[in-house]
Formats: sequence, C-alpha cells, structure tokens
Amino acid sequence: MKKILTVIILLSSLLFSSNNTDKEKKIREEKHLKENMAKEQKYAREQTFYTIENYDLKGAEVNPDSLDSVPEIEVDDFNMDSVYD
Repeated sequence: MKKILTVIILLSSLLFSSNNTDKEKKIREEKHLKENMAKEQKYAREQTFYTIENYDLKGAEVNPDSLDSVPEIEVDDFNMDSVYD
C-alpha cells in the first residue's frame, strides 16, 4: 500500500510540474506576440524604410528559455551521387 501511494504521489508531482512548464510557455508566447504586434503597429504607422542603424537586433536573438521546446532534427545520410541519377 505504501508503494502504491508513493508511486501516485510521484506521478502527480510529475504531472503538476509539466503543467507549470506549459503555462510558462504560453506566457512567454503571449509576451513575444504582444511585443511583435507593437513593433508591427509602429512600422505600419510610420511606413518608412529603415537602415541597419535603426533596427533593434537584440529583439531577433533566440530566447534561451525556449530552446528546450525545439525538436532535434535527425539528418539522414546525405549522398549527392543519388541526386543526379
């Protein structure tokens, strides 16, 4: 009985922690979306072409918190000989 209770507690704690990460991910996505919408409204209002000095390149950097949700791409054996056959 103790083992079953321990397993149930462990599983419920895992499920609870996974729900928190989903909530954090949604909050991050909403924040990023609001920032980009504000930028787009600014650009639509001004309707000018910007030079490289005017761009905010810090906003285009990758958020390290979101890297864990990016799937890893598996690369097959790439052989250029079969492309030209």
